[in-house]
Amino acid sequence: MNTFRWYLVGLLALFGAYVALEYYKPKPLDWTPTLRNQDKIPYGTYALYDVLPAVLGTDSVVSVRLPIFNQLLGADEPVPAASRPTNVAFKDDSADRANDAAAARLAASQQPLTTQRVTYVFVNQSFESSPLETDALLRFIGQGNNVFIAAESFDGRSPSLADSLGVQLVAADTTASLARLRTIVQPRGRARRLASRLPTRLRPDSVALHLLGAAGPRATFRFPAAVAGYRLALTSHYPQRGATLAADAQGRPVLLRLDVGRGHLYLCSVPLALGNYWLLRPQQGDFALAALSALPTGRPVWWDEYQKQGRAGEQSLLRVVLGSPALRAAYYLLLAGALLLVLVEARRRQRVIPVLKPLPNTTLLFTRTVAGLYRQGRRHGPIAEKKVALFLDYLRTRFHEPSPDLADEAFRERLSQKAGLPRARVDELVRLINFARTAPAVTDRELLALSRAISDFRREAGRR
Repeated sequence: MNTFRWYLVGLLALFGAYVALEYYKPKPLDWTPTLRNQDKIPYGTYALYDVLPAVLGTDSVVSVRLPIFNQLLGADEPVPAASRPTNVAFKDDSADRANDAAAARLAASQQPLTTQRVTYVFVNQSFESSPLETDALLRFIGQGNNVFIAAESFDGRSPSLADSLGVQLVAADTTASLARLRTIVQPRGRARRLASRLPTRLRPDSVALHLLGAAGPRATFRFPAAVAGYRLALTSHYPQRGATLAADAQGRPVLLRLDVGRGHLYLCSVPLALGNYWLLRPQQGDFALAALSALPTGRPVWWDEYQKQGRAGEQSLLRVVLGSPALRAAYYLLLAGALLLVLVEARRRQRVIPVLKPLPNTTLLFTRTVAGLYRQGRRHGPIAEKKVALFLDYLRTRFHEPSPDLADEAFRERLSQKAGLPRARVDELVRLINFARTAPAVTDRELLALSRAISDFRREAGRR
């Protein structure tokens, strides 16, 4: 027993050590590119959001958790009204839908924008905007504001922001798209001279990005190809002026400034380079700071988190119900009533009484099985002995003969009187019984004669 206790203590100690090891071991790094301003993981933007006031020279940096339309116009985005019934099928209603969309865009364009001069910053993997949001954003920039968008793709309902500006994001190794690249504002000859100054022999897993107009060894930054895998390309002629602020070794832009009215739109195709991991590295950290330093200083900053985290506050499916006092009271009353119904119904119902089937009597089945085995082996002697034993037990219980002796004349006479049968019948039955007991073998006919004699005696004796 003492040995068992020591084994048990050892197992408990090992289990406790394993739990402590699992609890205190370092957690693995999460390399998910969330780009959220509250995430301190390698591809979060906590560090960038923290230094943003110092870079832009302002104390007003606000995290925005509203859609672009709501933030700029202070209202929800209107939904185009259907001009035809939805339960009737028409051949072509595309013109009506276009008219409805145009009417909604016209109504939205007439709503006044915010008059505050701010800088709107988006750092996402994918930038999404509806046509109404695109129009509002372009109006917002045209009034003298600045918007900075760092993304690897422009998603949204057509026409999106990229379609309106004639700019698209392409992969760095897409040769068909790279053939259409043109450097905005910069002359082609100057772009070629700039590309010739950049390193031409790059490692296969890295990309060198160069800040145009910056001199010195810190003007070139090297990033992995997976981080800087997209370039900006022009898809059509863009009438507004602009400039390329950063490009790769081939002169393909990764940071553009587009002039829209009195404001500027900054597009960056390497949002992952603005993450915590690269911002805190001495060799690459200045790229993100230099990219944001192109924005004007002294203005309030809106940092968009809606496209990464959604609206602020409760995001559950019951937020509408829980937001109204009347609906919240009705919801809690419904839950209390359902719980009360379950409890009361459970007390009213009795427990189901199981039906127990009676045990089957297998004695007869066992007897038939054993008899079949005897008959199959043509062993009639044991069957005859058992029949005789059962008959003697019948005489003891039926005629109260404790020790029937078939050889006793007085017993046979007494049995004849009690059974009400002739003495000759009793003597014949006794003869068959004695023969079955003493014969070396019993044939089928002899066993059948004994069985019939016993059955007839019991049947006729039972009538008396």
